[in-house]
Amino acid sequence: MPDTVTAAGPLTGHRIAVLMESDFFEPEIFYYQRRFAEEGAEVDFITRLWGQRSLTFTGHEYRTPFTVDRSLENLAADQLRQYSAIIVPSGMVSDRLRFSEDISVRAPAVDLLMRAFAEPAIVKGIICHGMWLASTISAVVRGRKVVCHNNLIGDVRNMGAQYVDQDVVIDGDLVTARTGQHCHLFARTIIQMLIERGSSLCDGLTSG
Repeated sequence: MPDTVTAAGPLTGHRIAVLMESDFFEPEIFYYQRRFAEEGAEVDFITRLWGQRSLTFTGHEYRTPFTVDRSLENLAADQLRQYSAIIVPSGMVSDRLRFSEDISVRAPAVDLLMRAFAEPAIVKGIICHGMWLASTISAVVRGRKVVCHNNLIGDVRNMGAQYVDQDVVIDGDLVTARTGQHCHLFARTIIQMLIERGSSLCDGLTSG
């Protein structure tokens, strides 16, 4: 994984988690790695490690390797709340992470996403085919405005979500984007949301 230097910026003190697996879209993942760090945020790439210390995944476009050593499994509530945002990226990441060897049990990544949706303070970012990860917990997006890859429009409607034909859609603590090619707009929206949330918190503390 390329080294990334975190600069001081408006997101200093924030942590952002990006879910990872093989067949990720390299331009998107490397953009997140650098862009959020430019604003001062710490970026953690997390995955199901299957008992390993680390796993190396390969990208979809160029077979670029990317090593992840942070587990998404069994995150305690206080650990989950350390994240200001959790991102489900494009590519096949979500499809791989929704696999469960026991069909009666939710996959760890699905369980993590469901728990994140129960925390309004955490921004949930889902882009392109990332919506697959929410398919088995459709209640988290039911009635909410979303956008996704064109191939998934029927899926999100069947999940009870309201499809909106825009590149990026905000619905409360949920940000969705059309494709991995829109990662710059998606990241910019999340950055702005976190800045505005921080400003609102500061204003509230000052007025109080």
